[in-house]
This record gives sequence, C-alpha cells and structure tokens, in this order.
Amino acid sequence: MFVVIFGRPGCPYCVRAVQLSEQLVDARDDFKFKYVDIHAEGISKADLEKTVGKPVETVPQIFVDKDHVGGCTEFEQYVRDNQLLSPAS
Repeated sequence: MFVVIFGRPGCPYCVRAVQLSEQLVDARDDFKFKYVDIHAEGISKADLEKTVGKPVETVPQIFVDKDHVGGCTEFEQYVRDNQLLSPAS
C-alpha cells in the first residue's frame, strides 16, 4: 500500500495525516507513504485540482494506491474501515 499526502507547512491536518502514516509504517510491512509539500514543490491549487479531478478547497489531499481518498478525516476513516491498525491493547 502506498499513500501520497499533498500538504503544506503549518497545516494541522497535514501533520495528523503524516503522523498516522508514520504509525502505519511502524505497524505494517506493506505500508509506505510520501509527503509532498505543495509550496516547496510549486504545486498550485489548480495543479492539485487536475490531479484530484475536482475542485480542491483544503489540504491535505490524500491518495491510497493512486485512488483519491480525500482529506485527513477521510483518511482516518479509511484506516478504521480497512482495519489497517490493530486496536491498542
């Protein structure tokens, strides 16, 4: 499983998505992710809209295996729905 997170510096939801991805890397052998800083990479909102395929109002924009999942809340729900993390014991 490969996740790409498009985000920007100072965004608390971007930080949460990266932290969740780091937990997944630690917990799973089959999980990798890449964080793309849209400011550092010179990616505009219009560029991101082309990638996502619809208007983009917020970051992060998250893709799982090239499928657009949504933002941080949707990514957290995706992780829960697919039971990607074991429940804490």
